[in-house]
Amino acid sequence: MPRSTDRQTDPTAVSASLAAEAALLEGRLSLLREAIDTVESRIDAVSETLRQLQHSVAGPGHSKANRP
Repeated sequence: MPRSTDRQTDPTAVSASLAAEAALLEGRLSLLREAIDTVESRIDAVSETLRQLQHSVAGPGHSKANRP
């Protein structure tokens, strides 16, 4: 099936377009990785706070094994 002239594209233009799109996607990927790192840090901080609260509520001398 022959290609129509309006569908033919310049390989240089296609390459430039794909390179620009790849750069945009790499930028987005970087932002997503930073966001994931931020969420992981927040999860760690909340987990540590919960552990501290759990220990302070249990009081000294209480362990998980002593709980009913």
